[in-house]
Order: sequence, then C-alpha cells, then structure tokens
Amino acid sequence: MINPSEISQVLKQQLENVSSKVSFEETGVVLEVGDGVAHVYGLDNVCANELVEFENGVKGVALNLEESNVGVILLNEVNNVTENMTVKRTGEIASIHVGDGVFGRVINVLGEPIDGRGPIQGELLPMPLERKAPGVIFRQPVKQPLQTGLKAIDSMVPIGRGQRELIIGDRQIGKTAIAIDTIINQRANFEAGKPVYCIYVAIGQKASSVAAIVETLRQHGALDYTVVVAATAADSASMRYYAPFAGVAIGEYIRDTGRDALIVYDDLSKQAVAYREISLILKRPSGREAYPGDIFYLHSRLLERAAKIIDNQQVASQMNDLPASLKDRVKGGGSLTALPIIETQAGDVSAYIP
Repeated sequence: MINPSEISQVLKQQLENVSSKVSFEETGVVLEVGDGVAHVYGLDNVCANELVEFENGVKGVALNLEESNVGVILLNEVNNVTENMTVKRTGEIASIHVGDGVFGRVINVLGEPIDGRGPIQGELLPMPLERKAPGVIFRQPVKQPLQTGLKAIDSMVPIGRGQRELIIGDRQIGKTAIAIDTIINQRANFEAGKPVYCIYVAIGQKASSVAAIVETLRQHGALDYTVVVAATAADSASMRYYAPFAGVAIGEYIRDTGRDALIVYDDLSKQAVAYREISLILKRPSGREAYPGDIFYLHSRLLERAAKIIDNQQVASQMNDLPASLKDRVKGGGSLTALPIIETQAGDVSAYIP
C-alpha cells in the first residue's frame, strides 16, 4: 500500500527540479532554393553573416537581409536543401575552428580535414570568417623582412612582415611557383625555432593540382608549418568565395597569439568570379558601376587584415573586433603577411580591376 505522504514527497522533489525557463528558437522556412542559395522566410531577427542550420544539418550563412526574406548561401551539401525545409538560427557568426593541430593538414572552408588522416587534434578555437581589420593604433611599421629566398625578389622588392604584395601575371608563368618556393624557404626559420607559419589557400583549382602542391610541400618538409585550405573547382561558389576568409581567420589566430604568419591566396580572380556568381543569384545590383567597386571592397576588406601588430601587450589586448575566444590569449608583436595572386588575361594587366 502506498502512503499518500510518500507520493506528495516524490512530487515535491520532482517539481523542485523543474526549470520554468522558456527558450524561444527562431525558425524559418525555405521559399526557394537554387545554385547554392536559399531564400528563407521567417528569420526576422537574423544577423548578417550569421550561421543558420537547416533541418538536415546543412549549414548556411545569411548574406542578404531583405524585407520579406533572407538570402542564405549554402556552404556544404548544396543539393540536399529543398523547399519548405525548416531553418533555425544558431546565434553564431560564421566562423572556422582553428588550433595548432591544423598544421600539416589539408582542410576545407568549414575547417574539416579532407586529407583522410582523421580529425584535427588539440584545442580548437572559433575564429570569425569576417572581421574588421586592426586599427592604426594597433599596428606597427613594417620593418622586419620576410625573406622569400628568391634573390631577385628579396633584393629588388623586399617584402616586410605584415605587408601585402601582389603577384600578378598571365596563366602558366610561375606565379604559384614563387609562392610555393617562398613557403618552402621558410623551413630555415622553422628549424631555427622562429617559425613563419604558412597558409596556402587554393581557390577554384583542380583537386589534382592541389594534391600535387601538397605533395611538393611534403617532399620539402614544409608541411610541418603549413596548412592548406582548399576550395576546388568542384566545390560550390560559396565555398570558393569563403576560402580566403577561412585562410585569413587561421592567419589571424597565429598573428594574434604573437607569432608570424604568411598567407598565399591562389588566386583571387577565381574568388571574384565566385562572388559575382553569388551576387547575381542574390539579385544584388550587378551593373557596370556596382561590380568593380564591389570586388574592390571585397578584396580590400580581405587584404587589410594582414598587419604587424604592435609589440605592446597592453595595447594589443585592446584590439578592435577581437574574438571572445582570443581575449585571454592575445599577444603583441605578431604579423600576417599576404601574397595575393591575380591571373590576367593575355597581358591585360588592368583587367583584374573589374
């Protein structure tokens, strides 16, 4: 026989543990989807560049905030999103998880390893893909050289740590070769215990070309301090568009923890094409007047993030737009040097501007 006081005691205990907090989850519905872009209705409070998740786990980024709908570009598994699917906000800004375990690996834009060597080891911190460049106060003059190991370049156009130096020219004239040689020639710094960590971003290249480059780096022992971010020609336009941002986020992690990094974007003309593709699908103004300025702004936002940070711990820790994950790890004196590559069409040097 059950004693009524026992029942009331059990109910009382259970009620004490009940949480009365109500959590709201904002969800939306896919109106239409095509070419890697979904138009979603119902995400009224979504932020620009916020990561959203579809009901089948596919991730996307809210890029166009319009009155009636949100234009979301899909990052992975573009073909798995259909109309009337539900979408929910994640509350996170689009970011990539970075740690010292990425060196020696080939990863995609989402930070997932694609070299078949298992998951990335060690602690991983979220770094935003889009971030404001450090302000003038947090930079110091570029005065320390970054040797490429190529005498012609180091004697005529010396590159400083924290600088941006454009490599421009027609196809098949050795632009990538200069960048790869520069990465290989950082081996001496690595052995001397003062490594310059390298990030090679392959945008819209054949997967076989990327594999060949990775093999070259491996043969010369350069993979110990290099990470390859690959968005191949087979990937979606949004992956090719975000690839340089994923690379620079890794570079900022190295720079803001007080170390030196070198990033190669190979090549930004293919990123411009991918951005153009996304712009047209999102119905952004694509006239002659909008397009060159848009691409120019895209690339200046990206390249301005290369900098040499002031060697003053107190000032560096106040850096603008510092991600929460780096707040207690930030160190001054780090640098990020960028080597963007642009491919011109048959000697038309000005063609890269539009």
